[in-house]
Amino acid sequence: MEAQLLEILACPCEQHGALRPGLADDAQADYLTCASCGRGFPVRDGIPVLLLEEAVGGGSPGGAGEG
Repeated sequence: MEAQLLEILACPCEQHGALRPGLADDAQADYLTCASCGRGFPVRDGIPVLLLEEAVGGGSPGGAGEG
């Protein structure tokens, strides 16, 4: 993912933060991880899917985003 694009993208949750490539346990995964909440968002065909329903990990009330 281009560094310039990463500079303008942010996590959609309330405690949003900058996104970094990969997951905490797999730096090569096709995901972007929020530096603030820890949610991982998939990157499909080069397009980040910044939907809370698609996120993995991170603490989210009601169990949404876990998986």
